[in-house]
Amino acid sequence: MTTPTMAEKGRMVVARFLDGKVLKGTIHDFAPNKEELHLYKEGDERSPAVAVRTESLKALFFVKSFVGNKQHQADNSFESASGQGRKIRVRFLDGEEMAGFTMGYSPQKQGFFLIPTDSDCNNARVYVFNSSVAEVEWV
Repeated sequence: MTTPTMAEKGRMVVARFLDGKVLKGTIHDFAPNKEELHLYKEGDERSPAVAVRTESLKALFFVKSFVGNKQHQADNSFESASGQGRKIRVRFLDGEEMAGFTMGYSPQKQGFFLIPTDSDCNNARVYVFNSSVAEVEWV
């Protein structure tokens, strides 16, 4: 049996935890209603997936690249942004803020997908866990 490549394992994500820990890798079994997902760590393809309890996560960042750009300043304005869904601004418990579009926010659910306003950022979309949110503002 051969070990699957990163591309075969699933989508590239950066998993950010409530305690500040960060894991980069790929996932293939995430669903918004599941209590656990399995992450294959970046650069560690031969190891088994790490089981991650979703209750420990702040957000899953579905990224375009693992490299990113540390100098990039996020544009959380809606001035040049276009997207589907409602405009939303989120402030996390740790003080981080994001702005984007969502089609499925409900405080009664585990979380929601957010498409960032900044099309130049590394995040294609973000799954925000409601347990990590301090405030949601409709724009």
